[in-house]
Amino acid sequence: MNKNELLSGVADTLYIPLIARVYASEKFPDFFYDEKALSLKQHIPTNSIESNTTEYFYMASVCRQQTMDKKIISFIEKNNECNIVFLGAGLETAYNRIKNVKVNFYQIDLPDVIILRKKVLGNADNERLIAGDMFTLDWIKEIDTSLPTMIVVAGVYQYFDKEKIVDMIKGMKSLIPNGELIFDATNSKGLELANKYVKQTGNEDAQMYFSVDDPKEFASCTNTGLVEVTGFFDGALKHCKGLKLKTRIYMYFADKLNRTKIIHLSF
Repeated sequence: MNKNELLSGVADTLYIPLIARVYASEKFPDFFYDEKALSLKQHIPTNSIESNTTEYFYMASVCRQQTMDKKIISFIEKNNECNIVFLGAGLETAYNRIKNVKVNFYQIDLPDVIILRKKVLGNADNERLIAGDMFTLDWIKEIDTSLPTMIVVAGVYQYFDKEKIVDMIKGMKSLIPNGELIFDATNSKGLELANKYVKQTGNEDAQMYFSVDDPKEFASCTNTGLVEVTGFFDGALKHCKGLKLKTRIYMYFADKLNRTKIIHLSF
């Protein structure tokens, strides 16, 4: 992959979580370790991101994904034969961290991103790459909806309007009766801070719009069941020695004030 091989607009943001996983794997390997991300370090275009980021935003990305990993693993353990579907997959390396070669993994993203993903990460035997717009729901035709299905949306919904997301979740519920959804969200204050950060990384085109202040209300308006709401940072605060004091303060209040969370819904 050429360092100048950047995608435009929102797709630029797929590099931010990858760089974050490299950072955490090098600094806090006992807490989080991503061998695949480390193997890609030399290929990642990092100039504007590294010069404008903070440790807190690296750790927010990593802790978000680690929390989702745990939920995915728990779902797989409960349902030996199942689907794990990543929407807006980008260069996420959860497949490599989870290391399960039996369940069905699906990676869905826009065509240019899928081309880049296949080039960078390859395509495992039990992993299917699907190019397309996740909001059209055409990807559902490619999966066995009779199987328990967990849909994972990480760092994606923030870039879209609430109405579009609500319609999408209702559509998924109607087509995947045995489905669950996990996604990350900020509250409105967290969204304001996240927008400020992404602009600092040099990406002026990736404005974020979506936030959730009341998960119960959101579940109600999507006609889904609210399984759980989980904060990001408890584990990192307990186990990552060497975090900067400023990072620890931000983490503590992000959880305490519900600025960052994983929302788990059932269809």
